[in-house]
Amino acid sequence: MATFSALGIGSGLDLSTLLEGLMGVERKPLTAMQNQVTSYNTKISALGTLSDKLGALQTAAQALKPATLQSASEKFASYSGSLADDTVGKVSVGAGAAAGSYTLKVTSLAAGQKDISNVATGGKLETGTFEISFGTGNERNVSIGTSAGETLETLRDTINSHTAKSGVTASIINGADGKRLVLNGAEGTDNAFTAGGGGVVFNGDFATVAASNAEIELDGVKITSQSNKIADVLSGVTLDLAADSKDKSTTLTITRNTESKLKSSLEAFVKAYNNATSSIASLGAYNAETKVAGDLQGNSILRNAQNTLRSLVFNTNGGDLKLSGSNDALTLSSIGVSIGKDGALALDAEKLAAAVAKDPDVIANFAAKVGAAFDKEIEYFTGTMGSIQISKDSLNSSIRDLEERQEALTSRLQKVEERYRAQFSALDVLLSSLNTTSSYLTQTLASLPSSSSSSSKN
Repeated sequence: MATFSALGIGSGLDLSTLLEGLMGVERKPLTAMQNQVTSYNTKISALGTLSDKLGALQTAAQALKPATLQSASEKFASYSGSLADDTVGKVSVGAGAAAGSYTLKVTSLAAGQKDISNVATGGKLETGTFEISFGTGNERNVSIGTSAGETLETLRDTINSHTAKSGVTASIINGADGKRLVLNGAEGTDNAFTAGGGGVVFNGDFATVAASNAEIELDGVKITSQSNKIADVLSGVTLDLAADSKDKSTTLTITRNTESKLKSSLEAFVKAYNNATSSIASLGAYNAETKVAGDLQGNSILRNAQNTLRSLVFNTNGGDLKLSGSNDALTLSSIGVSIGKDGALALDAEKLAAAVAKDPDVIANFAAKVGAAFDKEIEYFTGTMGSIQISKDSLNSSIRDLEERQEALTSRLQKVEERYRAQFSALDVLLSSLNTTSSYLTQTLASLPSSSSSSSKN
């Protein structure tokens, strides 16, 4: 049987358009599935956005909670130190510090040993060994070979190349009578050393400073240190001495500050809350003018998250935690956190400062309680077994099912199209044949004598 390379050539009919129309109808279930997959993916993405915003809020809430074995007061407390006479030195404060005031007297500062050599003969060294010794077998000992004619500058540079090991630095004084080598050791008597050799002689007359230790009195308690930087003179407190107090006492003050850390933590919490509620509003919005809905408009998880956050803001209270002189349970409003008509939170720094100044421990514990409440409730949404993850898993399962059905339907549609094409091809051939027969008959009949001509001849 004859066939044609394209549908409609034999019949003259637009069979290709007809086939495409029929397949368009056949493909409608497939298109519906593809649209459904797109819709599910959009929801998964929107749920991911919701999870991210709630997760950020949860992280901010967790930052209000103390660590294990840490009290809320310890978490939010920061300490600073000062000296009434700041020429005496500086104070740095770290973990373990406590507020207090102490009387400090600096009797003496720590100093490193300083040795000055005799003038080297002709300014040159001799063959031999120059040694810096901290005692027999000490790993800090340095031994340097010298050659006749070498300069003090060469020895100086070699000594300085070993400073990381010995703690001793070298320099040269150009005196009127010649060059002298100067050695400077690290602070404290533990760093005392002896030096000499290679033609360099250190005469006792030139040893300008012997190593010494720092000595202070703190509330009458004597303390000795190898260094002017005295760590843990109090728990968490380091003194960096700069001068003695010239037989006078000064005051060392360690001050506690709860407001600073608490304020920054609450500011981060308020910001994360507002970002979350703004995102929730956007995902659930509907624009009546454009008739465009948010990706989670009407979604129950979104609605529950919104209600949960509002409930936490209005209903979280301090329980037994009360400010001194008040019988009212603490609320977020008590520490300066208010909610506006638009649902956004704001922090009144002055109100927070006043509350902290009145009762810092109570406020710290309440902030920790707020953080724990938000952390717990948000976990029901963002956790590995939370409602968001469960919904995403369900949507992904539906997508996999739809993709399998699409694959099966695509295979069936290929066969349907092949069947239609075969039928239309057969129709094309048939109509072509009929058209040929019609043309033949028309031509044959046209060639026959007409009936009127036959009659006239008779």
